[in-house]
Amino acid sequence: MDCAQLANSAASALVALCCIIFAVVYHVHAPWRSTSVGRHLMLFTLAIGGLSAYTVLITVWPDGVAATVLRFTRTVLLLVIAALVVQRTRMVLTAQHKAALVDIRTDRQDPPH
Repeated sequence: MDCAQLANSAASALVALCCIIFAVVYHVHAPWRSTSVGRHLMLFTLAIGGLSAYTVLITVWPDGVAATVLRFTRTVLLLVIAALVVQRTRMVLTAQHKAALVDIRTDRQDPPH
């Protein structure tokens, strides 16, 4: 393994570890299942962590059945990340639309005397 692969694996392992720590802390300290934003944060973090873990594992097992399973898993993770980015875009647009409605309602009210 050359220096670039070692650095890539180390950084990916760090990201995976940070994602696991976040998921555990968020699971223990927040009711993440109760809101769409909470579920999104948890799933996005776990997907990024899984993709980082893939990088480490494929470096260890670059060939064989394990590599085939890892590559399939990577494809699934990328599709999950794409879906989560679409969900994130929808959440932003929905939040902006709600904020615009609140601004319109506030503008229509009479100023205090």
